Amino acid sequence: MYRYLKRFFDVSISFILIILLLPILILISILLRFSEEGEVLYLQRRLGHHNKYFHIYKFATMLKNSENIGTGTITLRNDFRVTKFGKILRKTKLNELPQLFNIFIGDISFVGPRPLLKKTFDNYPDYIKKRIYLSKPGLTGIGSIFFRDEELMLSSINNESPQNYYKRVIAPYKGKLELWYLENCSFLIDFKLILLTAFVVLFPKIKLNSNLFKNLPEASES
Repeated sequence: MYRYLKRFFDVSISFILIILLLPILILISILLRFSEEGEVLYLQRRLGHHNKYFHIYKFATMLKNSENIGTGTITLRNDFRVTKFGKILRKTKLNELPQLFNIFIGDISFVGPRPLLKKTFDNYPDYIKKRIYLSKPGLTGIGSIFFRDEELMLSSINNESPQNYYKRVIAPYKGKLELWYLENCSFLIDFKLILLTAFVVLFPKIKLNSNLFKNLPEASES
């Protein structure tokens, strides 16, 4: 029952938001069309439900071919590949708005584990890779919220590469958080995660307490 009602919520709310936000979507599209790169949408192949691939939609915020430049699939704070307008979109999370269409057509849900690139997904331990996408991926989720400042974390590493730190520290704990969601998902948890997402977007520097949710796994040692 939860799964069907969740899908009804996703379809109805995403449709309403697309209609309400259409002027903003059009305005951003026009500004991007006449900005540095001239690209409006960025389509990227991600892993989704039951580890099947789909294309996620985002507003373009980085230089063309950015995955083959600099740190590749890892984005750092003040990354030179991010365009001037892209910085605004990323900071305000407006670059994520096209994913409302992904939600509407059923690629993702509002809440769930974040859909990843295959290269990033492979950083997870095998036991996590086998289970994480038994739940449909989400626009937001417990891992996305607790690692909302991942770019800053990776930019602060001095003694090892961002790629190694992600694989050694971030991926294992983020994966445990996503498995916690899989085991505890409910309408109440989803509602709390949506409210918490809005809260951290408005107050990005606020420090979150793991006691917000029951039985969250302990953070990995860095």
